[in-house]
Amino acid sequence: MTTLLRVGRDAHIIAWRNLLNLRRTPGTLLTSTAQPIMFVLLLAYVFGGSLGGDAYREFLMGGIFAQTMAFNAAFTTIGFANDLQRGFVDRLRALPMSRVAVIIGRTTSDLSASMVSLVVTSLCGLAVGWRIRGSALDAVLAYLLILLFAFAMSWVGAWIGLIAPSVEVAMSAGLIWLFPVTFISSGFVSVSAMPSGLSAIAEWNPITAVAGATRTLFGNPTPANLPQPVGWPAEHAALYTVLCSVAIIAVFLPLAAARYRRVATR
Repeated sequence: MTTLLRVGRDAHIIAWRNLLNLRRTPGTLLTSTAQPIMFVLLLAYVFGGSLGGDAYREFLMGGIFAQTMAFNAAFTTIGFANDLQRGFVDRLRALPMSRVAVIIGRTTSDLSASMVSLVVTSLCGLAVGWRIRGSALDAVLAYLLILLFAFAMSWVGAWIGLIAPSVEVAMSAGLIWLFPVTFISSGFVSVSAMPSGLSAIAEWNPITAVAGATRTLFGNPTPANLPQPVGWPAEHAALYTVLCSVAIIAVFLPLAAARYRRVATR
C-alpha cells in the first residue's frame, strides 16, 4: 500500500470515529448550529433597521457565513484538547498509523459539522429575508468557497488545540482570537467606514474576502447607504479567498503535524 493510500485509510478511520463520537454527544453539534442562528437574528433585527433593512440583511449573510466557518475552528481546538487530556492520542501513537492522518481525520470530520452549520445558517438567512439572486452554478461555487475556508480554519484550530495545555485553556484560546479577526473585516460593515489603520487590516482580512466573494456569487450587493468596497482583495474576492485558504493550510498543516509529533513522543 502506498503512503498516500495509507494516510487516506488512517484519516478515514479517525474521521469516522470522530463522527460517531459526535453522534453520541449531540450537544456539541447543537452548539455549532445555535451560534449562527443567534448572530443572524441579533444582527438582522438589531442592526438591520438602522443600516438598510432588507438590503442590509442580504449583505449581512456573507459575513455570517464567513464568521460561522471561522468560529467552527474552535470545535477542532476543543476536540484535539479533549483527545489529549483523555489519553486518546497516547493510544494512537502505539498504532502503526500516519501521524498526519490523525489531524486530517479531525479536520475532515469537523468539516461535516461545518456543513450542518452552513445548512442551518442558510435556512435562518432565508427566514429573515436573505435570497440567492445569482445563478445555481454561482451558488454552488459560493458554498464550495465557504467550505474550503472552513477546512483551512480547522487547521488553525488543530494547531491551537495541540499547543493548549488543557481543555479549559483550549476553550478560551480557541475563541478569543476569533472575535477581532471576524469583526475587523467587512463581515458586518463596510471597510471604508473604519479608521485608516483598521481599514487596511480589514481590507486584506480573509474574512472580508470570503464575505465579499459570497455576496458577489449569491447576488447580494452592498447596500447603497454603505461605502462600496474597493481594492484588489475586493475586486478579486473569490481568488483571494482561495489563495488565503491554501496559504493557511500550507502554514498550519506542517505546524500542527510537527506539534503532534512532539506531543506523541513525550
